[in-house]
Amino acid sequence: METQRKSKHRKTNPTIVASSSDQVSSLEWEEIAMAQEEEDLICRMFKLVGERWDLIAGRIPGRTAEEIERFWVMKNHRRSLLR
Repeated sequence: METQRKSKHRKTNPTIVASSSDQVSSLEWEEIAMAQEEEDLICRMFKLVGERWDLIAGRIPGRTAEEIERFWVMKNHRRSLLR
């Protein structure tokens, strides 16, 4: 009978290194200009449905969910700095 040796070395997971393409550029986080009507609609919709950005974007022609979420984050970040 042949005995099998068990390795005493633990298997490790390879380190995952983020590539430069995964990083967010500063241009992506520039403030998005919205019309006053769009801002009002976003605020009202947010109160109704919360962070359902795709649903809110469906009510604003020409805007994506990502744009609206970025606008909301930037606007609320600016507000929190003023307090």
